[in-house]
Amino acid sequence: MSVVDQPLILGENLSLEPFPQQSPDASSSTILIVGGGVTGLINAWVLLDRGYHVTVVSKEWASFTDQQRLTSQIAGALWEFPPAVCGQHTDVLSLKKSKHWCMVAYDIWAAIASNPSLAALAGVQMRASNFFFPCPIEDLPAQHHKMEEIANSGVHGFSRSAESIHKHGINPRYGAVDAYEHLAPVIDTDRCMEWLRLLVQSKGAKFHTETITGDLFSQEQELLTRFAADVILNCTGLSALSLAGDKTCYPLRGALIRVVNDGTDFPKVESSLAITADAAQDNEIVFIVPRNDNILLIGGVAQPGRWDLDLTLESPEIKRMRTRAEAFLPSLKHARVDPEYPIAQGLRPAREKNIRVERELRTRTMDSHGEPSEEASRIIHDYGHGGSGWSLSFGCAADVANLVEDVLHNLPASRMKVREKVAVENTRLATVSEQRFKGGSIRARL
Repeated sequence: MSVVDQPLILGENLSLEPFPQQSPDASSSTILIVGGGVTGLINAWVLLDRGYHVTVVSKEWASFTDQQRLTSQIAGALWEFPPAVCGQHTDVLSLKKSKHWCMVAYDIWAAIASNPSLAALAGVQMRASNFFFPCPIEDLPAQHHKMEEIANSGVHGFSRSAESIHKHGINPRYGAVDAYEHLAPVIDTDRCMEWLRLLVQSKGAKFHTETITGDLFSQEQELLTRFAADVILNCTGLSALSLAGDKTCYPLRGALIRVVNDGTDFPKVESSLAITADAAQDNEIVFIVPRNDNILLIGGVAQPGRWDLDLTLESPEIKRMRTRAEAFLPSLKHARVDPEYPIAQGLRPAREKNIRVERELRTRTMDSHGEPSEEASRIIHDYGHGGSGWSLSFGCAADVANLVEDVLHNLPASRMKVREKVAVENTRLATVSEQRFKGGSIRARL
């Protein structure tokens, strides 16, 4: 058990203000975060508000040109209760913890979305999220169990009705016969990545552009010394293959077609519409998500082990993806692709045992008064999120903050496990989507 086990409480230890909730002083510890994607930036936010100095090192940052963008920007960024639509989340321990992590994130994204001016700055909206099935959900045991968990999780606006099929103009010949929906955060990743970086910078984060290669464990002391850091946090996604020496990491290639969603060519789509991998025809996903006011994302593909980013609108899997979406939602046959940025593609950072939020388990043998002793590493890992980085963000960061305290108190490292409190806690500690954040405290959940 961690020396501390603090929940995230918006307004108490997590602040939306452009200064840290708890200001550091000269004696405060410094955390070196490696990785500048959504995982790194949200960890920086959480740690800055707990009074740490934070330096973020990354080989690249979010960009807004026609060049390849960060994986965090490519993401569909529709909040999902795990396992996600792409169907790659299979590790029992990781899945159990993810069901807690996602609800922590849900609460905080919903609080941001509940404030109109803040929501506009951060690019976060609450929208109806619809899931469709080719048979009664009871005939799909895993999906039925997931639906019941969602209904009891505390998400807002849950309802089950086949009427959603007709309401959203789904082609009845496609085979959808059952459906449910709930409200979910949808994040404009370009806008939010810019907002997150400005926020953590205003809270005092330092940014350093550098490509770090090789196992962090083998260069731990050099990095701690060079950056005057007390703890290293690895948020490098797929690069953990080398930086954590984790050979179980692999790419899960994905792509999304971006079409103009302004109501000109087809009725504007205001809700997300999806068929999950295990319920879809030929195990292929239908994933339709409004990105912002004028762009609709059409997906998706999930291709394990594919490193190349050479997909075009003429690639067979992309043409199949569009044909599939048009068969499902016929109005999309008239859709125009975004002329400036027609296709987004990237490599989801997958891992055989899925998400890893734990301390480095390798130790060093040190000489202590002539006797060998084992010294714990000061590295913490937060990677392997696959396509769920945005959905799990704040939940993972809350656990990381507790692990930082363990390192600073020189506690021994242990493998990732489900906390007892998570197994017991099954009630919502505060309603966030139905109240506007006005400076009060919103407890994410234990």
